[in-house]
Amino acid sequence: MGKLALDEKLITVYFADMKKNNPLPLLLAVLFSTAALALPSARMDTLPPPNSVPLSLLSLEPAPSFHKGRFWLVTGSGAAIYSGLSVALWHAWYKGYPLTSFHTFDDWGEWKNLDKAGHTFSAYIACNYAFQGARWTGMQRRSAMWTAMGVGMLLQSTVEVMDGFSEEWGFSVPDMAFNIVGVGLFASQELLWKEQRILMKASGIRPAYPKDPLYATDGTAVTTLDQRAAELYGSSPFHVILKDYNALTVWASVNVGSFLKNTNLHKFPPWLNLAIGYGAGNIYGGFENKWTTADGAVFVLDPVQYPRYQQFFLSPDIDFSKIPVRSRWAKFALGILNWVKLPAPALEVNSLGRTRFHYIYW
Repeated sequence: MGKLALDEKLITVYFADMKKNNPLPLLLAVLFSTAALALPSARMDTLPPPNSVPLSLLSLEPAPSFHKGRFWLVTGSGAAIYSGLSVALWHAWYKGYPLTSFHTFDDWGEWKNLDKAGHTFSAYIACNYAFQGARWTGMQRRSAMWTAMGVGMLLQSTVEVMDGFSEEWGFSVPDMAFNIVGVGLFASQELLWKEQRILMKASGIRPAYPKDPLYATDGTAVTTLDQRAAELYGSSPFHVILKDYNALTVWASVNVGSFLKNTNLHKFPPWLNLAIGYGAGNIYGGFENKWTTADGAVFVLDPVQYPRYQQFFLSPDIDFSKIPVRSRWAKFALGILNWVKLPAPALEVNSLGRTRFHYIYW
């Protein structure tokens, strides 16, 4: 996804480039910065029996009972990284705009609500990874679940609260509602099954945007949709997966075998999933395909030629955590990848009334 240098300039540019509608950058920065602590094992349904050998502080082996050293290591590292990134976010994203009293903003319908699916994904992933990190410390399942729910809501609420005091944006009730959906999806599965049978995943690859000249309404300026997309979303693979709403697809990946354990189909491959995806197309503005440049040029897309639409997908997938491997390092690597939807054939039905089969979709 590109080389990330941890220097102040890059962090400032990175956060300044983000848009209000997508919380993924803050979440993924926290999660991947602490991956070695938060994902010691891809599967932690049960803890190994205690033994007489002292457990290493940084071992990938889950603690058989509560381990204070690991707990404070995870807590301290997570708090330091979260605090640092929150301060960087404030200076790069909000400091340049006036502060106001706390207020709300109704962004329902913006980006065809694909950002709402992103909120659900972000909240779910935060809870799932935080739960595994808590279990690594030896914390009991119920305590780990509540801890994970708190982490998920904290990460998501940080951006929303900052938005609420910024004149440029506002606290989004729909965004917060979908944050709660993501947290609830994690918690309900833990309570019902003590396993995650429905995983939230994401995929995305930059479309081939048209490079034909596009003229402003007064004919004095010219651009292309490729240029517009680059300015709006960015063009690197890292930006594409985070916030290009013409590229991003959010998936609910269902582990079919988990629901067939007590049936005649119990031999269904345990790692094989069926994923339902949601995406969008021809999105070149939040609510409409109309924008004004810094020079005052106004561009408006013909809604007949470029209709904004929603996409719904059905595709096979893999639960990487259920792939049988012996190495804990292999499980660790597979666990990190388990938020990524596998490139695979997909059936698409969209709001334009069209059906399309993709030999490989990502």
